[in-house]
Amino acid sequence: MQFLKEIQYRKFNFLLTVLGVSVAVALVVVFITMTKASQNETRRLTRDMGFNLKIIPAKTDMNKFWVDGYSNLTMDADHVDKLVDEKAIYYAHLTATLHKQIVWNELDVILTGVSADEKEPKGSKKSKMIFAIAPQQVYVGYEVASALGINAGDDIDVLGQIFKVEKVLAEVGSQDDIRLYFDLPTLQKLLKMEGRINEIMALNCMCSTKGDDPLEALRTQLNKVLPGTKVIMNRTIAVARERQRKMVDAYFAWILPIVIIICALWVGAMTLINTNHRYHEIGTMRAIGLTSSRIMLLFFQRSILAGLVGAIIGFGLGTFLALQYGPDIFKVTAKAIKPLYNLLWWSLLVAPVFSMLAALLPIVHATGLQPANVLKEE
Repeated sequence: MQFLKEIQYRKFNFLLTVLGVSVAVALVVVFITMTKASQNETRRLTRDMGFNLKIIPAKTDMNKFWVDGYSNLTMDADHVDKLVDEKAIYYAHLTATLHKQIVWNELDVILTGVSADEKEPKGSKKSKMIFAIAPQQVYVGYEVASALGINAGDDIDVLGQIFKVEKVLAEVGSQDDIRLYFDLPTLQKLLKMEGRINEIMALNCMCSTKGDDPLEALRTQLNKVLPGTKVIMNRTIAVARERQRKMVDAYFAWILPIVIIICALWVGAMTLINTNHRYHEIGTMRAIGLTSSRIMLLFFQRSILAGLVGAIIGFGLGTFLALQYGPDIFKVTAKAIKPLYNLLWWSLLVAPVFSMLAALLPIVHATGLQPANVLKEE
């Protein structure tokens, strides 16, 4: 094929064109892979800060709620299932809980039952945010364990029932240090409150909501599904999650076009250099009867091949850089950084088109030359 012979004859210029396409593809692959990693890292880090939503009965005495740390009222445990059945909502990691403050061994403690299941409205599977406790076992808060000399493996009596201490929790500096954690059905039975809960813990999904504060959207959705409830949000965590997500998206949307424009100028410049070097050759081809469309096809074939080769090299380079340096940046979710092979197929589709468009103006300029004017300069 003639365009292959032309490439062989002008290897260096072709390689520079491939380099421009490869850099463009590599940068796009790196940005997309790292953006995905950044979003995962943000979700994980803010998730590890704890649940930022509490769904409680609407008639809760809020003064008592803030003093005690939980609602003085209860609601049906099936409220979680109603939220799960509503697919398109901004709630995630839905976990039913029951709390009750008692005096135990002369200490004020809070008995907390936690559902073993964290449910997702959209049916997706996510790693658990909180421990699952087996029946007949208990997790003991730091302050309670320290005050009473309780250790893992001990048996303790709670309201007339014996439980094995599975774990003594580390100090967290909050009300959680005076809790005894149980499996939810176990505590419901122990307190004779079967089927009842007084709180659903959750996280707001990192969804697109207007502004930085998703609380209005969360309350609107909750009122439609569970009208007898209200949602309390830790604004600090929730707003930080939303702002971080939007910051990453905005950064990517701003920097990517700049990268593409620079690489397009590079490819266009390489094509212009190539056509200028062949100024008289193109004039001769026109003089012997080759049409403009035939000459344009020759250059476009060259651009398409450069795009395909650049797509493969760029994807490989971009993926290598992301896998090489991504784990050092995103340490918490390092293992989740993987090649995005769908980007390879997009690269093979888009890069040749990108290469052709970048070369369009130089090619049109070159093939528009009048052969008589070119040959006059010989």
